[in-house]
Amino acid sequence: MHALVRDVALPGRAGTLALVTVDNGLDHTKPTTIGPLGLTELRAVLVEQQRRAAAGEIVAVAVTGKPYYLAAGADLTAAAATTDESDARALAELGHAAFRLLGEMSVPTFAYVNGAALGGGLELALHCTYRTVAGDVTALALPETFLGLVPGWGGCYLLPRLVGVRNALELVLTRPLANNRMTRAAEAVELGVADVLLHPADFLERSIAWTADVLAGRVQVARPVDPTDDPAWDAVIEGARAQLDQRLHGARLAPYRALDLVAASRARGREEAFAAEDDALADLIMSDEMRASLYAFDLTTRKSRKPAGAPAAELARPVRSVGIVGAGLMAGQLAVLMARRLRVPIVMREIDDDRVAAGLAGIRSLVEGMAKKGRMSQDEANRVLGSISVSTDLGTLAGADLVIEAVTEVLALKQRVFAELEDVIAPDAILATNTSALSVAQMSTHLRNPERVVGLHFFNPVAQMPLVEVVRTPASSDAAVATAFAVAKKLGKTAVGVADRPGFVVNRLLLRMLAEVAAAVEGGTPVQVADVALRPLGLPMSPFALIQLVGLPVALHVLGSLHEDLGARYPLSPGLERLATEGRRVVPEPDGRGAEHAVDPAIQEVFGEPGAGSLDEAGVLDAVLAGLTQEIGLMLDEKVVASPDQIDLCMILGAGWPFHLGGLSPYLDRTGYSERVLGRRLLPDGVANVPQA
Repeated sequence: MHALVRDVALPGRAGTLALVTVDNGLDHTKPTTIGPLGLTELRAVLVEQQRRAAAGEIVAVAVTGKPYYLAAGADLTAAAATTDESDARALAELGHAAFRLLGEMSVPTFAYVNGAALGGGLELALHCTYRTVAGDVTALALPETFLGLVPGWGGCYLLPRLVGVRNALELVLTRPLANNRMTRAAEAVELGVADVLLHPADFLERSIAWTADVLAGRVQVARPVDPTDDPAWDAVIEGARAQLDQRLHGARLAPYRALDLVAASRARGREEAFAAEDDALADLIMSDEMRASLYAFDLTTRKSRKPAGAPAAELARPVRSVGIVGAGLMAGQLAVLMARRLRVPIVMREIDDDRVAAGLAGIRSLVEGMAKKGRMSQDEANRVLGSISVSTDLGTLAGADLVIEAVTEVLALKQRVFAELEDVIAPDAILATNTSALSVAQMSTHLRNPERVVGLHFFNPVAQMPLVEVVRTPASSDAAVATAFAVAKKLGKTAVGVADRPGFVVNRLLLRMLAEVAAAVEGGTPVQVADVALRPLGLPMSPFALIQLVGLPVALHVLGSLHEDLGARYPLSPGLERLATEGRRVVPEPDGRGAEHAVDPAIQEVFGEPGAGSLDEAGVLDAVLAGLTQEIGLMLDEKVVASPDQIDLCMILGAGWPFHLGGLSPYLDRTGYSERVLGRRLLPDGVANVPQA
């Protein structure tokens, strides 16, 4: 980042504005980030403007960015490369030393937020006296707690004093922990983060004119009298702490550290508050949580753009129409996604008129619901519905370039569907299956052209889950696999190539986890102990809540399939089978108070009274982690994927595995399970952890 200064004559002879533009000198595809050299340069520039302001040479200072970006946050590669705590603290202090000059200038300062302002980029704006924002800005955020850090360059102190504690925690905690949700320009004004929204076409000119109006007193910017006097301050803090406890159970450092900083900012002065932010930032930069989070972030952004092992993209065949066999819930979601993103005709086939009618009704309900929620326009909804057809005639699939089967998870049924399709579709059409665990090779073993078959395993709900496992059989051609990767990319998904082994990656590991928990309960561990045992991991939900979400019959079906293929490592659960037979839930119906996330203690009866084989929480967690480590070792030996980072990518995007764990491999390395079970680390030291001395 460079800081470039030019003087601007304000309208109406209001004086001279020093306009500082932060810019890395690269095009819009390379966001400006803030590193030590950039901070040093910015500080020197602002010190000079401070001198000029004191001398009466300028009446205001403004900061803006290059097109599309104010700044995309700190240069996290510099943070990840830090190996000494004193260097980490120096980086924290340097941010404060540069940014605080904007809040301590003898003239008013302005931030012209012309584009994305993330993390340190937004904190840069917060130090200014006033903020304008362009109406087309969609990415304002403080994502630090998502990445194992805190807003440590003034954010935890300045924001609650600007917008109040409730809105501050919305930006510091709630949105980052909701999958790093961004804030749009209009929301920023509503929250009080920005003072005025201006049209993007002539944003800079309008911002300069607005600055002149503020300086002349023609525009008065309202500010809360003193947000720290809010009588609800302590209650809001305690409510936020209770929500963190309910969700994270203390598994992550950064969100709690950020909450403590915001809470304490009420009584602290600027010096004390900034010093506390320095302490927190230095500690977290030197934490495994931050290193694992950055590893996960890099995996899911930069590295995921070039899928490992994907054939050359030019081998992919054009897909001008898609056929789908089945019109149930999953098939309907696939049809809508493909109609939206591929913008090609979608032809679906069901076995009778009742299922055709039900499939069409489900698709219409899904699309109309999305339109009602503003996720698509009514014109787009009409186009999507018009491009999807459902019938009982298999012949309607004849012209499809890609046909996906999405029927019930029964191997013989899928084999029959493929056999019927082979006599109908073109010789070069690609056949895909959405199976979640069955052998793709076995489905295609009796086909004349098994090389055209590939797995496209989507996750439910299809529109929201970003992962697609592309399953390659020994017979799959490069053209078929390349087409699958190309389709996944056009659908906006992250594709990971996996070998045709039982359960692929996500389901194999999730079911190993659930199997270990169920085995502990069958062995005498109380269900309530087993259900909370994994809390130290900070997973999105407890094991029994996950079973309820997936559906007990579905979970048991996949478990049975893996038991048959992989043996005793996936033991069957008579207790869960009985619950499924009786149609019972494993967690209570939602009550709005969070009870839906905990196991129903009444199901203990199907497992019998806790016995001599009972494990405590630590014992259950140990069994799960040892089992997962063993399974990853076997998967790597079987070459299900090429490397451990691909397993981590799958678990993050397909199972919601937390960033602070780095997926799974970094956690197993730093807790010693990799070396204990496998005799080796999964990742090199320092890749996703603070290097060991």
